[in-house]
Amino acid sequence: VQLQASGGGLVQPGGSLRLSCTASGSIRSVHDMGWYRQDPGKARDLVAAVTSGGSTNSADSVKGRFTISRDNAKNTVYLQMNNLKPEDTATYYCNAHVTTTWATSQYYWGQGTQVTVSS
Repeated sequence: VQLQASGGGLVQPGGSLRLSCTASGSIRSVHDMGWYRQDPGKARDLVAAVTSGGSTNSADSVKGRFTISRDNAKNTVYLQMNNLKPEDTATYYCNAHVTTTWATSQYYWGQGTQVTVSS
């Protein structure tokens, strides 16, 4: 199972970015999916998560600005980020809880995509 993330980049404060992450491989089902972010030397923190049924939760720091969604048919999770602030600068990682075709179940991580908010 692989998670491929894309959509990061450099944006000015107040701007928007949309991250995407697609799970592929020997997948039977994808359960929770989410986005985390990490600054160098710091812990990886949850940004937002979405269940297979569409229920979401997000960090207080991004409420009202970031929206997580998913397309179950494509095994893809999105993070729409609006009104970006310099403190949103970090490496963003996607995460998915996957049951494989061999009936194993575990969490997988994407490779990380850099988001930089700067004027």
